Amino acid sequence: MATVLEKTHPPFRNEAVRTFADPAERAAQAAAIERFLTQSEQRYPIIIGAERLTPEPAVPSITPADPDRHAGWYFEATPQLADRAIAEAENAFASWSHVAWEERAGLLFRAAAAMRARKDDFNASMIVEVGKPWVEADADTAEAIDFLEFYAREALRLSGRQPAVPSPLPEENWLEYLPLGVGVVLPPWNFPLAIMAGMTTAAIVTGNTVVLKPSPDSTIIAARFVDLLIELGLPPGVVNFLPGGAEVGEHLVEHSRTRFISFTGSMAVGLHINEVAAKPREGQIWIKRVVAEMGGKDAVVVAKDGDLDAAADGIVASAFGFSGQKCSAASRAIVEEPIYEALKAKVLERVAKLQIGNPAENASVDVGPVVNEKAYQRIQKAIARAVEEGGRVAAGGKPAELAGYFIQPTVVENVTPEKTLAQEEVFGPVLAFIKARDFDDALAIANGTKYGLTGALYSSDPEKLERGVREFHVGNLYMNRKCTGALVGVHPFGGFNMSGTDSKAGGHDYLLLFVQAKSIAKKR
Repeated sequence: MATVLEKTHPPFRNEAVRTFADPAERAAQAAAIERFLTQSEQRYPIIIGAERLTPEPAVPSITPADPDRHAGWYFEATPQLADRAIAEAENAFASWSHVAWEERAGLLFRAAAAMRARKDDFNASMIVEVGKPWVEADADTAEAIDFLEFYAREALRLSGRQPAVPSPLPEENWLEYLPLGVGVVLPPWNFPLAIMAGMTTAAIVTGNTVVLKPSPDSTIIAARFVDLLIELGLPPGVVNFLPGGAEVGEHLVEHSRTRFISFTGSMAVGLHINEVAAKPREGQIWIKRVVAEMGGKDAVVVAKDGDLDAAADGIVASAFGFSGQKCSAASRAIVEEPIYEALKAKVLERVAKLQIGNPAENASVDVGPVVNEKAYQRIQKAIARAVEEGGRVAAGGKPAELAGYFIQPTVVENVTPEKTLAQEEVFGPVLAFIKARDFDDALAIANGTKYGLTGALYSSDPEKLERGVREFHVGNLYMNRKCTGALVGVHPFGGFNMSGTDSKAGGHDYLLLFVQAKSIAKKR
């Protein structure tokens, strides 16, 4: 029988992403950015249970488009505060785990509605704090709303007794999903609202409690989301907000009362978390579960029969959207030799038209800053190394002449499959252009890294497209379209090999990662 919530909520549909062509929408978003900038002195406390803590000194969240400004101030936790946060989460779990699934789902539905009403303000926080262009920020907020709406419906689907095959014995049989316990949520800065909100709410809607340690580069965004949940009635201790550095993160992962770790970030950190979590600690009575979405070295393969204009559009959008700072970003264009020069020319033509600038000052910016000075230096070193290894810079290759951490959209040609730029994740606006002898060679090159997250294949040949389905070894494959822009429910997201545990965020399998199944037989 359908629940009241199921009856009152229509089937899931993705939230629309705005282009800001409407002058009224542009004006409203500009006003929200101004409001956010006037709040740069606001301080966002640590939240543990019902307490709000402000252990000095406060830390500024630097804005990458203008390092002399900041988005707000936060406070860094210590391992001792991490212990308190775990304890508060464990105390809250005793009651939250028994709250009805429908009530927990209701919180997510209310949060989605509230976020929908405050889109411009959430967008503004991302435009300023991490330098997202307007449409990218709006897509991030839309995805966060999608996660809330989708996971709420998934919780209703998983609630209550799950049917079993009828038994030949005189007994009643069913299965129920139970929450795991206290989880640690470690989200990234590149989708600072969507992924953070999705990871957090997937855990709590299934009855778990969490300690949320946001990235230092997007702490203010996370703080505002937690404030929203509390405003809507989230009980104390269900989500504990704990900014901090690597020492705090390590302590949370190691803690004997941590039941699971949900992580999105780099391969190196994800592998370390997996290793640390695998070692049982004194008093630990479970095997910790690790949900890890890590990096990628994503390829766009273009066959000689592909649509070159469509491929060029897809490559540029995938490679340089949000300055290439996406695990799904196109990092390699692998092109069959007969069309290599023609496609390269089309890509370079489009790259030359990209507008670089501060998104907080210009709604039309295509490419904003990279996230911080460390990334700025690392990306420049990656470009220099590519040149040292024989690559030729066909476009970009230098910092943009702007105040913040801006790097020109860069295309490097003459890259062979074994070179560093063809193997290692850059996480910036850098694209390796790679020549393949034929389609077989192109697929071999695409599969020739330790990653397997996303990929795109452009071809008009049904046989080649079918081969892509069978042989292109990635978790998310897109044919004749770009390799970024996964939609919740439509493109469940997660990758193979060193790209993570193939979590399929935004899919029907995802909430199962945060529960354990209990089979029950009752004799009649």
